[in-house]
Amino acid sequence: MILVGLTGGIGAGKSTVARLLAERGAVIIDADAIVRELQQPGTEVFDAVVARFGSGVLAADGSLDRVELAMLVFADTQAREALNAIVHPAVRDEMARRIAAAADAGAEVVVLDIPLIAESTGREGMSHVITVEAAEDLRVARLEAGRGMASSDARARIASQANRAQREAVADVVIENDGDLAALERAVDDVWRTLRT
Repeated sequence: MILVGLTGGIGAGKSTVARLLAERGAVIIDADAIVRELQQPGTEVFDAVVARFGSGVLAADGSLDRVELAMLVFADTQAREALNAIVHPAVRDEMARRIAAAADAGAEVVVLDIPLIAESTGREGMSHVITVEAAEDLRVARLEAGRGMASSDARARIASQANRAQREAVADVVIENDGDLAALERAVDDVWRTLRT
C-alpha cells in the first residue's frame, strides 16, 4: 500500500485534487471530515472544546458553531494552539485506525488529505507528499465566491497557515492550480501515473 499525503493552503484546490484522485481509485482519508465527526455533541473532543472555549462557541442547536470557533482561533495563536492540542491527537488516532482498515481491505493507494502537514504532522510514514498551490489573489477570490468569505477573512486564514515555501519543503510534488479544471485533471493524471509506477 502506498501512503500519500495531500496538502495545500486554503482555497488552493486540495479538495478538488482529492476528489480527482478518488475517481482514479485512491482511498481518501479526509482529516477535516474526521475533525467534524469528532466534534459532534457527545464526543470527548466536543466536551473538551466547550470546556476550554465556553458556551460562546455553541450554535443554537447545541452543536459547535464552527464559524465562530474558527474566527476565535484564527485571530488568536494561543487559542489555535489550545484547539490543536485537543483535536490533533484524536484525529491522528482515528486516521491511524482508518489507514489500518484500508490496508486490511487491500487498498493500493491511500491519500491522507491533511491541510496542516507542514504545520503539524510532517511526513509520518508517507511515501509521497503532494501540495496543491495557487496564487494568493486567486485563492482569495475562490474563498469569496465558494465560501462567502470576506477578503480580509480569507487573507487572515491564508496568513494563519504555513506558507508555500513551508509546504513545498515537505512535498515531493507540487500541483499548480492556477488554471482551469482540464489543466488540473492533466496534472492529477501525471501524479497518478507516478504513484502507480
